[in-house]
Amino acid sequence: MKVSSKGEYALRALLLLGNHQGKVMGIQEISEKTLVSVHYLEQLLLQLKKLGYVTSKRGAKGGYMLHMNAEDINIGEVIRELEGPLSPMSCASITKYEPCALEAGCQLKPLWTLIRETIAFVLERTTLDDLLKNRISTVKGDDLIVVERTSRPAGD
Repeated sequence: MKVSSKGEYALRALLLLGNHQGKVMGIQEISEKTLVSVHYLEQLLLQLKKLGYVTSKRGAKGGYMLHMNAEDINIGEVIRELEGPLSPMSCASITKYEPCALEAGCQLKPLWTLIRETIAFVLERTTLDDLLKNRISTVKGDDLIVVERTSRPAGD
């Protein structure tokens, strides 16, 4: 799996819109703040709109805003929808599996599968809200801590 500029720029746009939740932002402003050309951004935002992540408003004060709550935007889903499978090799893919002639005795497939599972584990447990609130951590010791959320007692 390789995240292309398409995936990165789409996430940049979602983060910017998430930081301005409820506010309509013009394409020029989004372009300036994400360093993505207006032309490319138009294509990405149209795709994000079709996927239901953003909505648009027409007119002089038109532009884009998040259509979903940031907590409901799963980064794994966004990447899969824009980039395709998370697996580094098609023989380890769940959604786009393609057999290989050497697969029966392949000693690499467990590695590719572990990489796919690790990538999926991280991305599927991360929301746009986690990114907005900087709740992403790195490897600590031998443990991978993906998202540090503070749990609230029931009733709060």
